[in-house]
Order: sequence, then structure tokens, then C-alpha cells
Amino acid sequence: MQSHPFEGGFRGIEIRRSNNNVSLRSTEILKTEVMELSETHSKTNLLSNPEAVSETSLKGTKATSLFKRHSPLASTQYQHSVLADIDLSNTLHKGNFAQTLADQYPLTPAKLEIFQINIGKLCNMSCRHCHVDAGPDRTQENMNRETIDLCLRALDLTEAHTVDITGGAPELNPQFRYLVDQCVARGKHVIDRCNLTVLLLPRMEDLPQWFADRGVEIVCSLPHYRRRNTDAQRGDGTFEKSIAALHLLNAVGYGQDDPKRRLTLMSNPVGAFLTSNQTKLEQEWKTGLQKNYGIEFDRLITLNNMPISRYLEWLEQSGNLQTYLELLVNSFNPATVNGLMCRNTLSVSWDGRLYDCDFNQMLDLECQPIDLQPMHIRDFDPIRLAERQIVTGRHCFGCTAGAGSSCGGALS
Repeated sequence: MQSHPFEGGFRGIEIRRSNNNVSLRSTEILKTEVMELSETHSKTNLLSNPEAVSETSLKGTKATSLFKRHSPLASTQYQHSVLADIDLSNTLHKGNFAQTLADQYPLTPAKLEIFQINIGKLCNMSCRHCHVDAGPDRTQENMNRETIDLCLRALDLTEAHTVDITGGAPELNPQFRYLVDQCVARGKHVIDRCNLTVLLLPRMEDLPQWFADRGVEIVCSLPHYRRRNTDAQRGDGTFEKSIAALHLLNAVGYGQDDPKRRLTLMSNPVGAFLTSNQTKLEQEWKTGLQKNYGIEFDRLITLNNMPISRYLEWLEQSGNLQTYLELLVNSFNPATVNGLMCRNTLSVSWDGRLYDCDFNQMLDLECQPIDLQPMHIRDFDPIRLAERQIVTGRHCFGCTAGAGSSCGGALS
């Protein structure tokens, strides 16, 4: 396990930029539609505790990307420094994740099972909690056909059974359908991480049936089964559009206990607290959505919010950063370590760089092989990958707090 230098204090790191050239012609065709649908979502993105804890609610901040606003937090270097500067001297091992694990809970790579590909940061929404800092303005960061083919070539060298496609809104990438078809043809289980509202774009109206025909699992972001809490986190009008999209998916057979048409909902806490019991929440959500809207789904997964990117900004602005980090550290659960996604998942960025997980990707913490040479999808080597040291930092406490958290939900 490789501890990132920022975990012990701020040290400057080099921010590298990719020379990957991306054709934006098809993306620009979608841009007008994306901007129109996103206007509603960017008006009022509030975070509020459903238990009415007012001090953990966000007050009327318009959510646009950190990148667009030229915020200091758009720099991952700055994010690292903010996390490192928080005094956690009264917490477990002073907030040092690597030291917390040490020899007692070794964090080493397991067999690669999930090949996660982030194909871009373009999104029709600008959610206030987004750890990707995605939005309608992120048109430059989109994976091109060449890099997708490199991903497919690398996939063929592994025994990974699942391809997890994420973004942004991955459906907006012009190469998205090609990637899905290629993975399905290889017999892989394909997951599309969908924000739901993207399915209402005119050019996307055929997607529900298209997904169903290919057996793609849809993992949908929906903070809460009530309008108020969902709109608070993702913008006014989001809940209504999400319900409309869920009806479209139900209409083509999703959410009916068909393993070929699996509908999974994903929830993040709407505030500065940990997610609740996933099993109990699932039953509550199924009852609420079916009773009030006639919506059916197969399972619910819950994730803790990671203290990075736009959620980190909110924590700072609301005065919750110190207490939230203390909560994450003090809620460390050793039973979660074995199931951490950095052990069995490879995360590939839009420009082909390799990471232990999606959160490390958003912090520019690249995979660290034993030879310390940068890893890129064009040079993919399963042996080097298996021998790497997993990179960690303070943000990793978000995955080990409480019941744990991963792209697949709770861990214990």
C-alpha cells in the first residue's frame, strides 16, 4: 500500500495534462440539448439533512463546475492540501489512513473483477455533491475511439467479468454505444451509471429499449425517494424528471427481477453524515416509490459522500469539513477493508491513465507499480497491475466509515 505524500502533510505535486486529442464534433451536436436540460438542475442545488439538521444544509448556492468557476478546488493539488491541513490529531492515528491499516489490515490488490471506464466529464447536470466536477461545460474531457479500443484490448487481457461505464453522463460520449456493444459481444456484464435525466434528451429517447436489448444493468443516481431531498441535492425539477425516466425503464422490463434487465438505484446522504442501513433503506424506498409513483426497482446501493471536489467545497462553505472528516476517521470499520473496490477494480480515466479507484482518479492519484513508472492503458500489463501498491489518502476513510462504501454499495 502506497501512502500519498499529502497524507502526512502538504507537498507540491506535479499536475500532468494529457495530450489526448478528442474529436468534439458529435459532442457539440448534443451540447445545445444538454445545456437546455441542465438549466433547471443548476438553479437551486441545496444539501439538506432529511432529519432537519439545519447546520448541515447548503444554502442556495448555484452549482456549476469548479472548473468553470476557476475555483482553487478545481486543482487536485489544492484539494489535497485542504484535506492535509485539517487537524485530526485527536482521531485514530491522527487521520493517517495508511498507518490505520498498517500490518493489521493489509491492503493489497486482489483478482481483477471490475473494469471501470470513465469515458468523460460531460454531463447535462451539475449536482452539488459531484465528486467528478462534471457538467455541461466539460466538453474537452471525453474518451475518444482510439482510447476506447485500447481499453478493449486491455480488457481482453484480463478475466474481469464486469465493465462499469461511468462519467459525467457516459451516454453523452459519441463512442458510448460502440463501447457497450463491444463489451456485450465479449460476454461481459455491462453497467451504465446513469443520472436518469439524460434519458429525457431527444437524442436519447431510444436508450431504455436499447439497454434492455443488450442486458445492460442501469445504476441510477437518486439521492432520495422524496422530491424535496432529491431536488435539494441535484436541483429543482430533478426528481420529477427522474421519476419520468424510471417509468420509461420500467416500461421496457427493468426493475422486474429480471437479471438481464437489472435496475439499481444509488443514494448518497443529503448532508454531512454517513449513509444509513442499506437493507432497511431499500425496503423503505421500494415501498415509497411503488406506493406514490408506481416505480419498481431491483436493489438499492448506498455510498458515503467523499470529501473531494464539489462536496469538499460544500463542506468548507458550510463549516462541516472538520467534523465530517472526524466522523469518517472515527467511524473506521476494519470489516470493510477486504471488500474495498480498490482491490478488485481498475479505474481508467478518459485519457487512458490508470487508477486504483474512481475517487483516486478524481484526485489524480495514479496507480503506483513497483517500478514507479506511470501506467497507461496503451501499455497495459496485468502482471504490473497485480504487483502495484494501492495508493491511499485521507479521503479513503470515506470508504471504510460505518458500513463501508464502494461503487457496489455498502461493504458490511
